[in-house]
Amino acid sequence: MSVLRALRDLGEMIKFSHSVFALPFAALAAFLAARPGIPTLGQLALVLICMVAARSAAMTFNRVVDAAIDARNPRTAGRHIPRGAISRGSAWAFFVAASTMFLAGCAGFLVLEGNAWPLWLGAPVLLFLCFYSYTKRITRWSHVVLGAGIAFAPVAAWIAVSPQTLGPPAWLLMLAVATWIAGFDVIYACQDAEFDRSAGLHSLPSAIGVRNALLTARGLHVVTAAALAGVGLLSGLGLIYFVGVGCVVLLLIVENAIVSANDLSHVNVAFFTVNGVVGLVLGGLGIADVLLG
Repeated sequence: MSVLRALRDLGEMIKFSHSVFALPFAALAAFLAARPGIPTLGQLALVLICMVAARSAAMTFNRVVDAAIDARNPRTAGRHIPRGAISRGSAWAFFVAASTMFLAGCAGFLVLEGNAWPLWLGAPVLLFLCFYSYTKRITRWSHVVLGAGIAFAPVAAWIAVSPQTLGPPAWLLMLAVATWIAGFDVIYACQDAEFDRSAGLHSLPSAIGVRNALLTARGLHVVTAAALAGVGLLSGLGLIYFVGVGCVVLLLIVENAIVSANDLSHVNVAFFTVNGVVGLVLGGLGIADVLLG
């Protein structure tokens, strides 16, 4: 029971369920890269392993290096490390294990597919993901850095499956994910605008105010919608995919509409629920279009 409890605590610490945000985009990239065929089960399994492991390592690193800051913030003081539910030593051990699994997954593409690119690029990508944790100490644009880091997922999946077909659709998919993630991270950060300002931390809401930050998030999500449309046009995708894009646009409108400078009570709905649906809808309908097109 103690082992299961420890695993549960680790999963809660890194918000394991949030892997659903970017994973469907990586899966869609894998299917686009493999056309006119489809990715093998081995490729999809390795993409899944790398995605989950990289995100787990990055989130654990963030929780460790931000533990002192989290302890001072009333909203985050109850997180696992500040309240003592998980020790720093255990968290570091988990970080090492997740990092090792990620690099092993990258090596798997070399062993099983003869593709060395994931192994060459694996360590730099992991370093960038960990670097994000320090950006809130130096720049208000940490949200964009986070978006860029997570947006490596679809490009990495594309390179892992078929590096020779990498082109504009992959870069537009990366742009879509980067602006989507950055936009909803700005919305989420609005909760901590006052704390960030008092603690000397940098975030867009603390720098330009919650109202202007929310306007910026909307602008980022407009770019997301345009980039997703561009992916479909350049990839020759059909009606099913564009229905998915339409659904994403509606979801992003809802996400931005339910949060205002005067009422942040629905931030968690916007962040956790709506964004989870965005990834599943776009990824699911996009893959269906590839398979049926």
